[in-house]
Amino acid sequence: MSLLQRRRHGPTINIVPLVDVLTVLLFFFLVTMQFRQVTALNITAPEIETAGKNKIDEQVILAVDAEGAFFLNDQRLEKEALDAALQVAGEVTPEIPVLLMADEEAPLKHVTEVMDLCRKNRLNKIRLQSR
Repeated sequence: MSLLQRRRHGPTINIVPLVDVLTVLLFFFLVTMQFRQVTALNITAPEIETAGKNKIDEQVILAVDAEGAFFLNDQRLEKEALDAALQVAGEVTPEIPVLLMADEEAPLKHVTEVMDLCRKNRLNKIRLQSR
């Protein structure tokens, strides 16, 4: 028997490599994450194979759902209120682009009404949203 008692060190966990691995994983997930525009509208846009991607930051977003209701920047409006809002937008900035999103089941009558309202109020840069 030994006169000196040896103390045994308890097991330890080295946390530095764990933090390094978690940092790399967090960075990987942030880089590969896709940010999408979230809209509250339940619209299924028709598919257009030859559509390109638009890179315009500032725009007026108009939508027509399947029942023919009109939306301006995710707010439901009646036709008269939409006309008044587009008139103000046409007076302030007539060169601002208009993005028109229409459900594939929306009647063409309502889509053309919105396009006519835009042109009547000097908003001639109209684009259609597709999938």
